[in-house]
Amino acid sequence: MCKWATAGLRAPIAADGLEFRRRSGQPAAMRVDTHVHLFDPARFPFAAGAAYTPPPHELGTVEQFLAVLDAHGVSHAVIVNPLAGYGTDNRCTLDALARAGGRLKGIALVADDVADAELDRLVAGGMAGIRLDLMGRGAGYLRAAGTRLIARMRERGLVTQIQCEGDQLAEVGDVLRATTGTVIVDHGGRPVPERGLDQPGFARLLGLADRENVVVKLSGPFRFAPRFPYAEADPFMRALVAAFGPARCLWGSDWPFIRMDHRIDYGLALAMLARWVPDEKDRESVLWHTPARVFGFR
Repeated sequence: MCKWATAGLRAPIAADGLEFRRRSGQPAAMRVDTHVHLFDPARFPFAAGAAYTPPPHELGTVEQFLAVLDAHGVSHAVIVNPLAGYGTDNRCTLDALARAGGRLKGIALVADDVADAELDRLVAGGMAGIRLDLMGRGAGYLRAAGTRLIARMRERGLVTQIQCEGDQLAEVGDVLRATTGTVIVDHGGRPVPERGLDQPGFARLLGLADRENVVVKLSGPFRFAPRFPYAEADPFMRALVAAFGPARCLWGSDWPFIRMDHRIDYGLALAMLARWVPDEKDRESVLWHTPARVFGFR
């Protein structure tokens, strides 16, 4: 039996995050999964009154997640502090960043009136940005409190990550166009498949391709195209790659796939990228060069 188990202790995480591949003799592929969540209520209890509390089969600790990365040849990741379970409590994410030896970066969730000292603490802890949730708060939020928060983020070099759906970007595209810091749009903007590429929200997203600071995530197709194998998402993802280019596209798995009514596998989420980015060199950009530049991986 493992000495850590017999001693009742938690095994440490490898300092450089690539120990598994070095032990096994496999090459260390440089790939970044830019959208995952962690849930570890045994160590970090969920916040009271959380909008959604993940059931046991949707939980995922940092140890479990790093094992998933190793199994699929992915070297680095960005942990997005989840609205479900934790909200603006970033302790679980910060703990993972501190223990993973540079393998992970983080995206925080904060209150509108977050103190400057707290923002500085998040940066020191490895947070690379802050997520603004338009789905939960409405697009108008970006014009008021969100705009002020973005200015404070920009002063600290933090990226702005936007969660939106449908036509929300049509309402606030001008705000994003005026933003000078890095802006990342989650899950391809979550368009409505049956409304096509010309629907106002998605058309506005494509229109932001001329802004060098705007980046898109090729992630979460099952969030807006729910029928396996999610081919309804393909035209939208390909249109984003064509408009923004591999140098401004990121990939994310959305592990551990909470709030789904059917099973999603990590390998499938990774394999779908080849449908949207068939050229191997372009996929290398999406999986490593672009996220390394945007998030500061080395």
